[in-house]
Amino acid sequence: MGRSDALIETVASGNAPPTHGMGRRERRAAETRLRLFRAALQLFADRGFSSVTVGDITEAADVGKGTFFNYFETKDHVLGVIAEVQLSRIREAVKSAASGRHSIYATLHHLFLRLAEEPGRSPYLARAVIASFLASEVVRGLIERQMTEARSLTSEVIAQGQKRGEIDPRLKRNDVALQLQQAILGTVLVWSLHGEPELTVWIENSFRHFWRAIAVKGGEQRP
Repeated sequence: MGRSDALIETVASGNAPPTHGMGRRERRAAETRLRLFRAALQLFADRGFSSVTVGDITEAADVGKGTFFNYFETKDHVLGVIAEVQLSRIREAVKSAASGRHSIYATLHHLFLRLAEEPGRSPYLARAVIASFLASEVVRGLIERQMTEARSLTSEVIAQGQKRGEIDPRLKRNDVALQLQQAILGTVLVWSLHGEPELTVWIENSFRHFWRAIAVKGGEQRP
């Protein structure tokens, strides 16, 4: 497992960096990159993306400034990790849908919750992440590419749902995948402005409406 894969797995799971099959140097590298990533996110949430410098990030992570560039090309590229984490979670959903062990309803419901986790750790972080999309062309480019790939992957889950008779076959799967992204991003944005109730309540409501819009008749409450 490479350093990037280790970090993505760590953030996606919320656990410590995986060490199986990693040497001491590789393990330390994964831990350092994760520390930089977490420090950056906290600073973005506290101060806003544009007000944070690379020096601020390395000071908060307690590493030398030059170390930062061993892992990230620029400050903007730190947020690309979030997009990679999201893609990792969507790939898990694709595997789940293909396995047939869970209904598509359950698979998409779980995906909704997982995709909202990272930017939804706090209203401040959610606002900082969204603001960075608007402030940086580099970030916008990274996110646009990742979201395009995410829609392609999500459409595979939608296709499985149509094949199984859970999702309306008349719908274009790419359009449904776009609606899913819009529902999640819109929900996180509105929640970040209010902060109450908890994000999971907002996400549950959004998913319920999303599912009703795409489900075949009688499939609205499928477990």
